[in-house]
Amino acid sequence: MASEAELKAAGDKYIPKDYAPTLYKLRHSLAHVLAQAVVEKFPQAKPTIGPPIEYGLYYDFDLDVNPTDGELEWIANRMKQIIKGKHPFKVREISADEGRELFKDNPYKIELIDGLTKGKDEYGDAASGSGGAATITVYQQDTFVDLCRGPHVETTGDLDPKAFKITQVTGSYWRGKSDNKMLKRFHATAWASADDLKAHLARVEEAAKRDHRKVGRELELFSNEQVFGAGFPMLLPKGATVRRLLEQFITDYERKAGYLHVYTPDAAKVELYKISGHWDHYKDSMFPQMDMGESDNEDEDLVLRPMCCPHHIQVYKSKPRSYRDLPIRIAELGKMYRYERSGVVGGLSRVRCMTLNDAHLFVRPDQVKQEIAGVLALMKKAYADLGITEYRFRLSKNDDPATPLPPGKESKYANNPAMWESSIKMLRDVLTESGLPFYEAWNEAAFYGPKIDVQVKDTMGREETLSTIQADQHLPEQFKLEFKDSDDTPKRPVMIHRGVISTMERMMSYLIELYAGAFPVWLAPVQVAIVPIADRHFEFAQQLGASLTEKDYRVDVDLGTGRMQAKIRDAQLMKVPYVLVIGDKEMAANAVAVRLRTGEDLGAKPVAEFEAMLEQVVKSRTLKLVP
Repeated sequence: MASEAELKAAGDKYIPKDYAPTLYKLRHSLAHVLAQAVVEKFPQAKPTIGPPIEYGLYYDFDLDVNPTDGELEWIANRMKQIIKGKHPFKVREISADEGRELFKDNPYKIELIDGLTKGKDEYGDAASGSGGAATITVYQQDTFVDLCRGPHVETTGDLDPKAFKITQVTGSYWRGKSDNKMLKRFHATAWASADDLKAHLARVEEAAKRDHRKVGRELELFSNEQVFGAGFPMLLPKGATVRRLLEQFITDYERKAGYLHVYTPDAAKVELYKISGHWDHYKDSMFPQMDMGESDNEDEDLVLRPMCCPHHIQVYKSKPRSYRDLPIRIAELGKMYRYERSGVVGGLSRVRCMTLNDAHLFVRPDQVKQEIAGVLALMKKAYADLGITEYRFRLSKNDDPATPLPPGKESKYANNPAMWESSIKMLRDVLTESGLPFYEAWNEAAFYGPKIDVQVKDTMGREETLSTIQADQHLPEQFKLEFKDSDDTPKRPVMIHRGVISTMERMMSYLIELYAGAFPVWLAPVQVAIVPIADRHFEFAQQLGASLTEKDYRVDVDLGTGRMQAKIRDAQLMKVPYVLVIGDKEMAANAVAVRLRTGEDLGAKPVAEFEAMLEQVVKSRTLKLVP
C-alpha cells in the first residue's frame, strides 16, 4: 500500500483527500493498461495524461476517430490479456533530454516534460516546492512506456480483469482550455474486485433513476431552456411550489430564532467588492462588470453580486450600534450570481443564478460560541424536518503550513495569521463543546475566514457541502465595523456567516434525489389527487377539492376523460401522496377510497377521517404517509 508521502507525490488534484491508496494504485496502473490497449488498436493515437479519479480513471488521447462499440470491446478484451500477462511495472529515472528523445513523436509529452523542468505539474499549474525537475521518471509495462511519477502496483497481475469496465468516450480539451485541441477521453470504472464493481454499477443505476435532472423533467418541476443560456433553470409551477414551501419553512424558523429579514440589491458598485476583497479573491467567478457610461472610474461600474455579505454589512452600518444591540441577526433569501463555465453547469445543482438562505450575525466576541451553537441547533432542527439524517461536520481551514506554496504563488486567503488562529479556535471550541464529531481539512476555508461545513452524501455516496457556518474577523476590519461597548469605547464585532439549508436550487436538487421525487407530504407540490369515476361524481369531487384547497392543502381534481385506473396510475407516477377515488358508494357516504402513491389501498374512509389524517401528517412533517 502506498504511504501518505507516496500519495502526495502522486499529486493528482482530482483524488479525494481520504481516497484509499490501494485503489489509487490499482486505478493508476489500469490507466496505463488502457493506454497500451488503445495505442495498439489505434497506432496513430497520442497519449496525453491518464489519472485515477473517484470511481475509476480516464485517459486522454489525441485521436481523430470515434471508437465504435466493437472497438471498445476489443480494447477491454486486450486489457484483460495484458492483465493476465502479469507484466511488471518497471520505473526508471531519466534526464529531461532523454525524455524528449523518447517521446519525440508526442508533442503532448514534450510539453509535459518542458513544464516539469520549469516547476509545473502535469496540468500546467505551478507545483509546490522550489525549482523544476532535473530528472523525470517513466514507467513501463510490457511494451508500453509512459511519463509518470507513480505509484503503481507491482505487476499487471495485481489487477482483477473482472473488476473494471470502460464506461464511455467523451471529448475533452487539452489541459481543460477551450482554445486547445479537443481530445478523446476514455473513461473506465475500476475496483479491487468483481463484487465491488457490481455494487458500484448498481449504485450508478440507482443514481441514474434519482438524477434530479431526469426526475425534475418527469415530474414537471423545472426545465432548462436554451434561450435563457446555460445555468439559468426555469422553475415550473410544481417546482415553484416546492421552492416557496422551502422558503416559508426556513424563514419561519429564522423569525422565531430572532432573525431580521431584509431585501438588498442584486448588484452594487465595484468599489464595494474591492473593499470586501471579493474583487481580488473572487473576480474570476463573478459576472463581468457593467459600464453604465456614467463615469470613467472602474469603481463606479456595477457588478452582479457573488455573495450577500457586503450588502448585509451595509444594513449593520445603517445606524450606530451599541453592545446592548448585539447580537444582530440579518437574514435574506439573497439572489447571487456566479459565472461558472457552461460546461460545468447543469440542472439545479450547478447554476449561475442562485438564491441562498443567507444570514450574517454581528456579535460581540463573548457571544460567538453561543451564537454558533444556536446556528448549529437551527441547522439540525431544519435537517430533521427535511429528513436529512446522514451528515458530518468539517472544520475547513486555510493553507496547510506543511505544504509550502509554489514560488511566486500567493495565498488565496487573507493574510492575517493571528486572525486565522483565533477564528479556527473559535469554531473548534464550539464543535468540541457541542460534542459533535468533526474532522479538520486544510485549504477549504473561505478567503476571509474558516468554516464549519456540513457534509452530506449524494446518491453515489460522494460528499458535498450543503450548509456552512463561518467565523469572520476580516470583513469587520475591512469595513471598519464598530459597536459602542459598555465602557463607551468603539469595538469590532465578529461576523458569523451562515447558510442553514444552502441555496434553494441546491437544496431542491438534493431533496429530489434523496426522495426520488416522492417528497414528504408537507413538501409535495400536489398532496391530493381526486379521481371521480364518472361524470355524475364530478360535482362532489370539485366540492371536496375546493374544501381541501380552502384548508391550504394542494389538490388536483382530475376531470379528464381517461379511465379510472389510468388516472390513478398517472397520479402515482407523479408521486402524489394520496389518490382519492369517488364513486356512488363514496358519494353516498361522504367518504373517499384512499390509495397511496406506493400502491397501497387504504379502503374507504369518511372525508373527516381522511382530513384528520392529512392534517396530522402535514403538521408533524413526518416522512410517513400514514401516521
